[in-house]
Amino acid sequence: MSAFSIHPLHARHRDALAALLVDTVAQGGSVSFMHPLALDDARAFWDASLAQAARGVRFVLGAFDGDTLVGTVTLHCDCPPNQPHRGEIAKMMTAVSHRGRGVGSALLREAEQIARQQGRTLLVLDTAVDEGATGFYEKLGYTLAGMIPDFALKPHGGLTGTNIFYKYL
Repeated sequence: MSAFSIHPLHARHRDALAALLVDTVAQGGSVSFMHPLALDDARAFWDASLAQAARGVRFVLGAFDGDTLVGTVTLHCDCPPNQPHRGEIAKMMTAVSHRGRGVGSALLREAEQIARQQGRTLLVLDTAVDEGATGFYEKLGYTLAGMIPDFALKPHGGLTGTNIFYKYL
């Protein structure tokens, strides 16, 4: 049995999310930001993301070990009008101290359940080729659609490709 619980996140969680984002980027996590990431920039990102969650167009979930945020994932449901069946997984992050303990799997399963409740039948996501989570997503039933070379800069510099995945729910 896991020692953590999964809950929707709100504005009061912003600082914990910002700290997790800064640490993830510092550890080389490719989540759209460059190192060093200023804490104020991370807070601004989460302010915008949580505002969209408050409007119901995305879902930001957190995994907690007691009162400590140890992971997060975002489900985007704000797709274009011709894609009401699709959702996108983004900003999957697990604290280094809790990696390999099922946090990411639990977060992703909960996001998939919410996607189903929102009428989504297809999820997509991308992950960096270098030091990304390709094996993790494949293990959880996601199918590799392809790889785009030189897609983005790694947090500490240098280009990396991205793997694009999908999963039917």
